[in-house]
Amino acid sequence: MIRPIARALGFASAVLALCWTAAAQAQQTAKPVLHGRHWMAITGKPLAATAGAITFHKGGNAVDAACAMLAATSTMWDVLSWGGETQALIFNPNTGRVIGINALGAAPTGATPEFYRARGMPYPPEYGPLAAVTPGTPGGLMVMLAEYGTMSLAEVLAPAIQMADGYPIEAQTANSIERNRDRLREWPYSSSVMLPHRGEAREAPAAGEIFRQPDLARTLRMLVEAEAQALAAGRSRRDAILAAYDRFYRGDIAREFVRGVREQGGLITLEDLASWQVRIEEPVSTDYKGVQVYKLTHWTQGPALLQSLNILENFDLKAMGYNSARYVHTLYQTMSLAFADRDFYYGDPYFPPEEPIRGLLSKDYARERARLIDPERNDPGILPGDPYPFQGGTNPFTAYLRDWNRRGASDSVSAPPRASLPFEESFYLGTTSVQAADAEGWVVSITPSGGWVPAVIAGRTGVGLSQRLQSFVTDPAEGPFNVLRPGQRPRVTLTPTMALKDGKPFLSFAVQGGDSQDQNLLQFFLNVVEFGMNVQQATEAPNVNSFQMRSSFGGHEIRPGRILLAESMPDWTRAELRRMGYELTFEERTSGPINAIFFDREHGTFWGGSSHHGEDYGIAW
Repeated sequence: MIRPIARALGFASAVLALCWTAAAQAQQTAKPVLHGRHWMAITGKPLAATAGAITFHKGGNAVDAACAMLAATSTMWDVLSWGGETQALIFNPNTGRVIGINALGAAPTGATPEFYRARGMPYPPEYGPLAAVTPGTPGGLMVMLAEYGTMSLAEVLAPAIQMADGYPIEAQTANSIERNRDRLREWPYSSSVMLPHRGEAREAPAAGEIFRQPDLARTLRMLVEAEAQALAAGRSRRDAILAAYDRFYRGDIAREFVRGVREQGGLITLEDLASWQVRIEEPVSTDYKGVQVYKLTHWTQGPALLQSLNILENFDLKAMGYNSARYVHTLYQTMSLAFADRDFYYGDPYFPPEEPIRGLLSKDYARERARLIDPERNDPGILPGDPYPFQGGTNPFTAYLRDWNRRGASDSVSAPPRASLPFEESFYLGTTSVQAADAEGWVVSITPSGGWVPAVIAGRTGVGLSQRLQSFVTDPAEGPFNVLRPGQRPRVTLTPTMALKDGKPFLSFAVQGGDSQDQNLLQFFLNVVEFGMNVQQATEAPNVNSFQMRSSFGGHEIRPGRILLAESMPDWTRAELRRMGYELTFEERTSGPINAIFFDREHGTFWGGSSHHGEDYGIAW
């Protein structure tokens, strides 16, 4: 009788979920939809969104405003800093094309698996000077502004410079600094900036206190000074901005940055900075029911969302019902399949071996993967597939596939205790998001990250170092395309998204949250396309998160069958999921701090959504 009862439970769950779908479409949201006609600016903090609004009011386009918000969030340590990395998609209305911006830093000279193993580390550490890739955000911002913006660097950086001179810090960042004060004391430049009350009961600034960063303010003014000198010499707007770029990566700022890094035990050299470059790329995409969805390619986890959509095309999701047990199970199995491929096949496209991205995004490959899903049970042993036959090739890594090590290295080699975070905390590390659009048709989606608190500050630059080296593996058996080597970029979780319909912007969306990012973005997209939610409903709707994938941080652990659900998930759905073999965990809110813009073609307006999960905020006009 077990199977008939289980089927009855599944049927009841689906029927009730269909009712829940109708309720979800009519739900009241914690935040209102943001409506705009001329422009829209959304990001991780209210003050940073104001920087975008100021830029729009001065006549800037969406790229100018996005760069101003990026500068402001980096200055606010909004789970990133100026030494982190920037990943962006830009829709250019003059060409009708989506452009990818790769401003991810690279592993420095001397960063090898052998170097870290000799120090008892199975992976690069989570924090400290040995965790850093080269800084990417300054270069990414300046290249985006030079190539696609309209304003000067001085205009775009003005809000960030004012903030570096002193702004009222918000409780979230102030309390993060206080929680991490013991580690921050280890790094002299970090402690001098972030712990203004050394020796007192609370050493970090208090919420509302004016937080000053004079070294960072001086660095930003030096960039503006380089631009002004180039303009005075008769150089173009673009070339003047790139003169500031050169000062950061090859001039006196670079020299102080490297001096400060190496004084504190880091590896980055002047040559590392001078040889690094921003890359303007062609993104990858897939069609889902007439919507063309774009992601940065396989140096990010973005294609996993496209792979998931290709798999899900083979199922009637709407008939399953929103967040029914069947729907949740199908999502979980799909994401397990796509992220197993991510963990094995994704890596830096500018270094060999060449990743099989054509095969991974093949619709035929997706159909083969979809056939592996058992509708009744979770499969804790899902492995990467073999996409090579779907692009006319032969897999050179079948030996690794046959014996793929699904354990994190922390299961076999102990990292230093001080460099380990709880699994689920590390799973969601870092990041913010930036969304901007204007009436001309420019659209920008950015997922910047790196250099979150606690970060090492590089000398007197005021620039916090990234912690992204930990996303490499050190053994090719764990992922032959993402093995640490100097000059290579790690495969990252950072993943802005853009969707077009009939060749015009339809959705622009991104989220913070480490390995959960493309899980939450996938569900946001389906909430809009399959379940008819508006953009604010879709950002607030409860998502599910899978831990059946390697964490990109810390010990790269994996927890097959573990699933995060919202506390609002009904008892009957919980019972069905337990029967299917899941280990359930719960939180009040599971949407992730998603930020998004929907383009209302019927009325020629923007609809903005910003989740109630965090402090994200939007302004429109």
